[in-house]
Amino acid sequence: MNQIIRNRIAALREAMEQAGMDFYMVPTADFHNSEYVDQYFKVREYLSGFTGSNGTLVVSREEAGLWTDGRYFIQAENELEGTGITLFRMLDEGVPTIKEYLRDRMKEGQTLGFDGRVVDTAFGVGLEKVLEEKKIVFAYGKDLADAVWTDRPALPSHPVMVLDEDICGKSAGEKLEDVRRAMEKEGADAFLLSKLDDLMWLFNVRGGDVECNPVALSYAYITGKECFFFLQETEMTEALRAHAVKYGITLKGYEEIVPFLQDRKDKECVLYDGRNTSYALYRTLREKGECRDGKNPTELMKAVKNEVELAHMEQVYLKDSAAVCKFIYWLKKNIGKMKITEVTAAQYLDHLRSEIDGFLDLSFPTISGYKENAAMMHYEATEDNCKELAPEGMLLVDSGGQYMGGTTDVTRTIVLGPVSPEIKEHFTAVAVGMLQLTNARFLYGCTGRNLDILARQPMWDRNIDYKCGTGHGVGYILNVHEGPQGIRWRFTESQTEAVIEAGMDVTNEPGVYMEGSHGIRTENVMVARNGVKNGDGQFMYFDTLTYVPIDREAIDVSCMQPVDIERLNRYHREVYEKIEKYLTEEEREWLADVTSPL
Repeated sequence: MNQIIRNRIAALREAMEQAGMDFYMVPTADFHNSEYVDQYFKVREYLSGFTGSNGTLVVSREEAGLWTDGRYFIQAENELEGTGITLFRMLDEGVPTIKEYLRDRMKEGQTLGFDGRVVDTAFGVGLEKVLEEKKIVFAYGKDLADAVWTDRPALPSHPVMVLDEDICGKSAGEKLEDVRRAMEKEGADAFLLSKLDDLMWLFNVRGGDVECNPVALSYAYITGKECFFFLQETEMTEALRAHAVKYGITLKGYEEIVPFLQDRKDKECVLYDGRNTSYALYRTLREKGECRDGKNPTELMKAVKNEVELAHMEQVYLKDSAAVCKFIYWLKKNIGKMKITEVTAAQYLDHLRSEIDGFLDLSFPTISGYKENAAMMHYEATEDNCKELAPEGMLLVDSGGQYMGGTTDVTRTIVLGPVSPEIKEHFTAVAVGMLQLTNARFLYGCTGRNLDILARQPMWDRNIDYKCGTGHGVGYILNVHEGPQGIRWRFTESQTEAVIEAGMDVTNEPGVYMEGSHGIRTENVMVARNGVKNGDGQFMYFDTLTYVPIDREAIDVSCMQPVDIERLNRYHREVYEKIEKYLTEEEREWLADVTSPL
């Protein structure tokens, strides 16, 4: 494989030379800056061999580098070995950013090439500023992958599904009215929307163009009186056409977006979100007339779930939690008695989910990591490269489902046999941190930066950390990662810091990751709620949606305060009360035992 990657990089350099490019940049994105992308867009993976969901490849005539975040350091190091590509560990001390690297490496007047459709405006404009003094030429109109990737898959296309409005809580017409009011406040005449999950939410439709993410490749252009929805002709169903007529939505071909923007005669001030609009579309807008970079109003509207959505989510999470409980029971009962691998364990859990009413798909491929493999946060076992489980150590399983009524995300680290005192201490610290955040009371106006320390403090007390955020929003029958809300102590340029609003859901997932030894994560999903309001302000708290036991076999009570023990016992009592009705008698007896008080 290493030689294959070297050959592909060599072919890319040949294409660069023919196109007159000195450097070429390949991010991990589609035309909408989506986090997860279809096979058609996995150019960076094809060229580098690195399979993580986040990374950017930069290639020059002399060298090649790949930038990724802390979730993937171990994985990237393994996958890049022998390829000649240097790993740049983002946010590590002394490691240059991509912009700094290009500023320092590129010579005056050289050409930087990239496909402007897969680079977001915010990053592209930032590059313009950093490279302006060197008079760098931007060649953003050509995708060199077409010259190198000879058997590239076709652009994905799947029929769009129109959701029943009873499950959405708000019609597409009502949502469009909300958007137009937000446009008016911003002083915008038109709004270009490129973010796929926002588009699906706005129109109450779902697609299938990205694995595990029910979205369709599309754009929208909205004015005070008109609404245009651009998507592939092959995705337009009769139900969608009727839906569009009902709400005054004009359907247009996906490929028509650039000619449409170029042909607009009205002198409109167009609102767009530079984080999620491609650099190529931004250049089209800028050449046409006035445009304004601002946050998509749809992002916040989508993130604050309405009461209809929350009611459906509560039911979905109980059924999903029950499936995870059944899985843990099965695993504990059968470990050492039958052959179980990381892959077959994941397949069994996936099967349990598939039997739940309203199941549509997984919300992401199930992560199943045994012992040291769990130290890689986004490890992916395959049938020809996986560990067999044994009655020792721990298995980390991070999983979720898409249902007609919600999207789930849950992680548990399960004891299969003896574990060391150090592992127990780490496991207990993670549980304590998760429960501290669960029980937070905070004033309205707080962001995730204010709350992160509650989850992270037990790890920091031990001089260890996890190189990722503590929490992210979760979509409603949509993407498993959703903004603008997030819980983290540091927000980088691409990450939004947003006030926690009542109705926002957020994950709570502290962890410990020791390379070559073990990985631990405990993850629940919570919903922010308004609590007491008094002269000091609006106080808030979290309601929990996930009810799965935390493995007491790895709990070291000596590492807990009385309040920690009380919180774990209370959570376990709620787990039993809410889940027992979904279980068999044998499973119920097991759950009663594993949730009994410490």
